[in-house]
Amino acid sequence: MRSAPATIVALALLAASCGSNEPVEELPPEPEIVLDAAAEAMGAVDYVRFKIEWAGGAPISIPDFRADFVDAEGSFAAPGAANGVATLAVGNARVQLGVISIEGDTWLTEPITGAWMDAPSGFNIDLAVLFDPEDGWGPLLSDGLSDIEWLGEEERSSEPRYRIRAVADADRVTTILAGLIPRQEVGIDLWLDTVTGHIREAELSTVYEGQTSDWFLEFGEYGEPVEITPPDIEG
Repeated sequence: MRSAPATIVALALLAASCGSNEPVEELPPEPEIVLDAAAEAMGAVDYVRFKIEWAGGAPISIPDFRADFVDAEGSFAAPGAANGVATLAVGNARVQLGVISIEGDTWLTEPITGAWMDAPSGFNIDLAVLFDPEDGWGPLLSDGLSDIEWLGEEERSSEPRYRIRAVADADRVTTILAGLIPRQEVGIDLWLDTVTGHIREAELSTVYEGQTSDWFLEFGEYGEPVEITPPDIEG
């Protein structure tokens, strides 16, 4: 595990918190420093907006719904809560389900009535595990990457990003994809905020039964509070 350069990380995070008129100091363009800052930042996430998108290739089946995963987007609140909307494909149709996950419990909206219900056992999407303290993004960046390749700085969404390519540890991949895929080692491309180290985008491909699925992940609105509570399944 790398030891974080605390002074550099602290200065970068302090600069990021300053007003828009204050100068911001980017992290030095060195992979070890950037990844240390990223591991610390992602391990300390309190609130964030996210999107997980199946970007092509072999469909990802949700057996109990006889449907395929399309995407999920929503909000995470530490220590272990998330809410959002999951889109599933049923043939040529698209179905959207409200999803709330809190500390291992998950609830869905019923597709026709919109009423909340307990998720069936075959619903394998847990949006709250993305930032799990043992297997989530922070630990992955801290000691779960190998074959790290520094690809420099590039512009994404009209903003500068540091890009890193690496191999992600098999034990962490299922977690960062919300439980949608089985355990496996994968190659991953990361685009990181050049000041805070937060992940802003990620791309990877997974393989199941010889078929490849492509993924795109996006994160934003770090630190913007959201309240997540269990739904009223009686009403």
